[in-house]
Amino acid sequence: MKGMAGPRLLVVHTSSNKAANAMSPPSPAPFLGLSRCLWLMAFLALLTCASLLTVFSTARASAAAAYQATTLLAAAAASSSGGAAAAGGLPRYVFDALVQYAAAAGNATGCMPEPDVRAIASVLRRRAPCNLLVFGLGGETPLWRALNHGGRTVFLDENPFYVEHLEGRHPGLEAYDVAYATAVRELPGLLDAARAAECRPVQNLLFSECRLAINDLPNQLYDVAWDVILVDGPRGFAEGSPGRMSAIYSAAVMARTKGVETEVLVHDYEREVERACGREFLCEENMVAATSTPSLAHFRVRGGAAANRDAFCGPPPAGKSN
Repeated sequence: MKGMAGPRLLVVHTSSNKAANAMSPPSPAPFLGLSRCLWLMAFLALLTCASLLTVFSTARASAAAAYQATTLLAAAAASSSGGAAAAGGLPRYVFDALVQYAAAAGNATGCMPEPDVRAIASVLRRRAPCNLLVFGLGGETPLWRALNHGGRTVFLDENPFYVEHLEGRHPGLEAYDVAYATAVRELPGLLDAARAAECRPVQNLLFSECRLAINDLPNQLYDVAWDVILVDGPRGFAEGSPGRMSAIYSAAVMARTKGVETEVLVHDYEREVERACGREFLCEENMVAATSTPSLAHFRVRGGAAANRDAFCGPPPAGKSN
């Protein structure tokens, strides 16, 4: 046993598992998890976009289909009406069909609500064929023109390119572009300025110095006794939009200067500009509640000898000749 005593050699072996772990590349598991999350997020984003496109396309298709149906019915009515129908407007069943199709489109985006369409149609049913002036072009343009079959319908719009576009789509459409020099944000100052002498209720707008007066229309339009005036333009949804101050003021003056009894309808009446100008120039005592809605105001304005030449609202001064 003593012979085996002496220097001893200690051999240390490294762990094979640790060496293997040190030499091997990192595990791909975390990267695979991240990749799956990214793919899932991309899939969900694509699914969301597809859903939104489907909703928008459906709404747009519904509005376009309703517009096309109204246009086709209007064209059919114009081509099939005989001499007697043309003299007295559309046959009642054609009138009702046009209104029904337009009212059905009232739930689509960008279309006038059904109660407003029916309220305007009820006025045109009584007055057509007549002289109809419409501020604003839109999806209902062929409808108003068709419902006034046999009368004269004139459209005014702020966009000359849209006027040209619709004139090309609807041969015979009478439309003119208007340049507005106002903005919605200017409403308080414009109302104050409109109480000056140059903004009187009975005058020739062609030569008016009132800032709200529209005096760049074809001259012959100022000589027409308009039976119905619909204010559905220009744009008024933003502070920088032209607003409908000039349209409502000019409609009020036209009704009093040339008309005998003019039906004036103001759309989007729930907005500040439309409501303030309607009260200022068309007057609450002239409002017809039966054919008004929360977003449409109907006024019946008397002109000629019955018009007050000194103020828009209130009766003429006692004993004063008009």
